[in-house]
Amino acid sequence: MAVVDVSEELKSLSSTMGSIEAVLDLDKMRADVAVLEEQAAAPSLWDDPESAQKVTSRLSYLQGQVRRAEQLRSRVDDLEVLFELAEAEDDEDARAEAESELTDVRKAVEELEVRTLLSGEYDSREAVVNIRAEAGGVDAADFAEKLQRMYLRWAERHGYKTELYETSYAEEAGIKSTTFSVQVPYAYGTLSVEQGTHRLVRISPFDNQGRRQTSFAGVEVLPVVEKTDHIEIDESELRVDVYRSSGPGGQGVNTTDSAVRLTHIPTGIVVSCQNERSQIQNKATAMNVLQAKLLERRRQEEQAKMDALKGDGGNSWGNQMRSYVLHPYQMVKDLRTEFEVGNPTAVLDGDIDGFLEAGIRWRKQQEK
Repeated sequence: MAVVDVSEELKSLSSTMGSIEAVLDLDKMRADVAVLEEQAAAPSLWDDPESAQKVTSRLSYLQGQVRRAEQLRSRVDDLEVLFELAEAEDDEDARAEAESELTDVRKAVEELEVRTLLSGEYDSREAVVNIRAEAGGVDAADFAEKLQRMYLRWAERHGYKTELYETSYAEEAGIKSTTFSVQVPYAYGTLSVEQGTHRLVRISPFDNQGRRQTSFAGVEVLPVVEKTDHIEIDESELRVDVYRSSGPGGQGVNTTDSAVRLTHIPTGIVVSCQNERSQIQNKATAMNVLQAKLLERRRQEEQAKMDALKGDGGNSWGNQMRSYVLHPYQMVKDLRTEFEVGNPTAVLDGDIDGFLEAGIRWRKQQEK
């Protein structure tokens, strides 16, 4: 790489990093960290476990973001020194090392830049993810379970806390549906681009004739409701059913009727929770998920009104959004962004950051 080209790229990277730092507002982040550290050190912090969890989670997230930005700025600034030393010593190994670091830093800056694109009303919220098997019988149920694992593995790779609320197992294999939360700031903004229908094409392991099968699973991503959202639910509009929690194959995981299913009569929305041992806890969690669904419904209605005013025919979000092809070739492709990879195994093991980044950038383009 020519010295002039390197110099221009380093200037561009430094400028991009400056823009990112301005949007992130690192000074405010540091001030927020100081306040949260004070709160976390208070002896009475855990008198209110729910509040304590929010304080420690927010503190950990902000500390990580500040550290990530500071370390990346340091790497950007150090690049110039690396190239200068390589040129001064006319050392090919040092030059190759500097170019490798430049490639890594460029990728890290692009990833951090995506974070600055999450500026929607609810983007900073934690997320509730619901996955359901659709057309395709047992293959669809198996696919739904693969998607559940994919998102949980993605969260695990990043160190994000998750909580499983409910899983309804299919009779032969896989799951009918599942609901879980990803408890980190900006989880909703990040994962909301995953909403839609996912399609799997493969030789069915459940077909004794070895035929190719296409199956579908739906992904719904909701923002976690906060106290300021004013989502009121009239108890008279709810039907509450209790039942016994069960695991795969109908094995009892609880000997009491602690699982709760809520039906919101005006909208027909149904949510379930069986994760907790207590019926009261399960009902509280189910209410939170129901509120999240009603909040998302309200957001979509408001968006539809805006789209109508802008003359948007509703084409900005297609329902079928990604294909996972395992046969006759190997590929995962996003149908909106055209982003694709040739390693479905890695994707289904949680390596989806490329899809998330492409989806977030695509969404931002649609908003212009």
